[in-house]
Amino acid sequence: MAYFLIPALSFALVMLAVPIVRAIALRIGFVDRPNGRKIHRLPVPLSGGLAIYIGVIASCAIFMQEKSLFWTIAGGGALLVLIGLADDAFKSSGRDFPVWPRLVLYTLVAYIPYAGGIVIQGISAPTAGSMILFNDGWSLFFSMLWVFALINMMNFIDGVDGLASGIGAISSLTLFVAALLGGQGSTAIASLSIAGACIAFLAYNFYPARIFMGDAGATFLGYTLAVIAMDGTLKSATFLSLLVPLLALGVPILDTAIVFVRRILKGKGLHRADNLHTHHSLMKWGLSQVQTVSFLYLIAAVFALLSVVLLLLLRSR
Repeated sequence: MAYFLIPALSFALVMLAVPIVRAIALRIGFVDRPNGRKIHRLPVPLSGGLAIYIGVIASCAIFMQEKSLFWTIAGGGALLVLIGLADDAFKSSGRDFPVWPRLVLYTLVAYIPYAGGIVIQGISAPTAGSMILFNDGWSLFFSMLWVFALINMMNFIDGVDGLASGIGAISSLTLFVAALLGGQGSTAIASLSIAGACIAFLAYNFYPARIFMGDAGATFLGYTLAVIAMDGTLKSATFLSLLVPLLALGVPILDTAIVFVRRILKGKGLHRADNLHTHHSLMKWGLSQVQTVSFLYLIAAVFALLSVVLLLLLRSR
């Protein structure tokens, strides 16, 4: 397969869709308005997640043959985009969207991959030939926990221009390499579809951003990356290969861990928005938005390189 056609299509679709959804958002006032916690100083359209969804799903629909993976991404992603747009609509009117509807829907969406047969089945033990298989209960628990966590983690890091889209591109390309080495064609297609969409969106979203992906885009990216990882290296991982998706998605995972520790130490609720994220800390230390994002891209690239090296070492054993 000519793999370059896949990201080229999602790239082109997002490049075409963003000006349209941006113009509509500006016309109806669907924008993220500045406040004391926000970094940007002018209202910015929030509709970018819809363009990303269109690019990824259209590319997957054309090139992907494994329909269970496609419908898992398309169905769960659609629900996240819908509630994300509702959340963004509240933001645009200066209100906070209730947390419980989001948690309930995120939990429901986290179940969709399991229902479609995309699950974490078990872990191979260090001794050759032995494997720890999870029963249905534990398989469901770990699968849903992974998806639920990544949905929120990608949303957490979407706080600086270009950060979530850039990390999404790096992570998806890393997962593409893993899928290619593992001979997983559909997973590779989905990974490239995300990479093309994220790179195109980055052209509009890098500082100074002309559009934000909003909760709709960030949660969709987190969900899709979680599903791809679970369909690939996490399905029946060894102890060492568990590090591959953890490294590929290392920046959002590490940022979430740091933020949760800080919130616990400060006695704050884990779900409360604040300025304790890694990108906020870097900017408080004097880095500009571009410098902050570039530094976190570098960290993500190092994690990605380590992930690929680990994959090659595992294949050579």
